[in-house]
Amino acid sequence: MADGPAPLTWIRAAPEDEPGPWIEVAFGEGDDLVYLRETSAPGNVVTTTRTKWEAFAKGVRAGEFDHFAGL
Repeated sequence: MADGPAPLTWIRAAPEDEPGPWIEVAFGEGDDLVYLRETSAPGNVVTTTRTKWEAFAKGVRAGEFDHFAGL
């Protein structure tokens, strides 16, 4: 899969003034999929479901992954 179904609007998770590569996410229209890619390899796209993405986002907000921030 190159970029998934067209058109996708990619959102970059990138703090200002820091070098990449960055993760980008896009939400498919008319399907249950969330698309993820890295800016250094935009042709490599992985997918997950919206339900799994929402569970991941809840975990981030709850601090479940804070121990990775010190890496």
